[in-house]
Amino acid sequence: MQAFEYAHPATVKETLGLLGPGWNDAAILAGGTDLISAMKDDVETPRRVVNIKGVAGLEGIHTTATGTTIGALATIEHLLGDAALMKAFPSLAQAAHGISSPQMRHMGTIAGDLCQRPRCWYFRAGYGLLAMDNGKSLVPGGDNRYHAIFGNEGPAYFVSPSSFAPPLIALGAKVKIEGPKGSREVSLEGFFVAPKSESERENILKPDEVITAITIPAAARGMRNATYEVRQRETLDWPLATASVAFNIGGGTVHTGRVILGHVAPVPWRATAAEKVIAGRNLSEAIASEAADAAVEGARPLSMNKYKVQLARVCVKRALLAALEQGA
Repeated sequence: MQAFEYAHPATVKETLGLLGPGWNDAAILAGGTDLISAMKDDVETPRRVVNIKGVAGLEGIHTTATGTTIGALATIEHLLGDAALMKAFPSLAQAAHGISSPQMRHMGTIAGDLCQRPRCWYFRAGYGLLAMDNGKSLVPGGDNRYHAIFGNEGPAYFVSPSSFAPPLIALGAKVKIEGPKGSREVSLEGFFVAPKSESERENILKPDEVITAITIPAAARGMRNATYEVRQRETLDWPLATASVAFNIGGGTVHTGRVILGHVAPVPWRATAAEKVIAGRNLSEAIASEAADAAVEGARPLSMNKYKVQLARVCVKRALLAALEQGA
């Protein structure tokens, strides 16, 4: 690990003053579950580490008439400890329970989960975010078992590693960002981007900005929602594929449904074709199967990850049926 300065600000304003215009100027430390390992591997080489654990106002989970706010320092353990939140949003509970390590639950923050870097082994081995060698990607002709089957038409083949992004996007969540030019709030769906060059990142966050909160709108509390994940191992590991769904049912038919796939694309992948299948229909096992088939239309598996197509199909069907059972 390279030498670095260490700062421990007490306010968001102090935090912003310690960041800089370049990614190597500073790095935010919250739970540190991803940053520390990335620094040990020289994937991240910040000149300054800014520990925000002592920053006032970033902790806790609060629910009001306008919605639920999850502070940037709220951990997975905090999420699981909020019984009312877990009852209203089983999709979040299911994603949280998928992270089995007590240490990860205790240290890992929800905001940190959204900002963690890709687990692509080419990236972690020092070949860069786009895994290039002599101007050519190593992924298509290499070991691509865990890479993208959607959104891989461009140079990015890694998959978004976030466990909580798919359920939060399905629930219509937004993320609040503070920077030197003030605060902004953006949809979580719009937060993620597929980079086209090594100078870009996997989200719209700038080097001198920090996430302060994630908000779930009050309207989401009435939605049926669920997450279904497939993992290679039940111990500490990242999923191979996930699906998170959220929808309202009125008069027996589905309204405002969202289907979000995880770990299959460089960004959380919205399956709009599946959403169209369930819209205005009385959801059943047959329709869930139809939606699952639609969700994987247009998949572009690589040489070693075609299995992900079937996993994604299964995840969508089982997530839809799990959410439907909430009203049974």
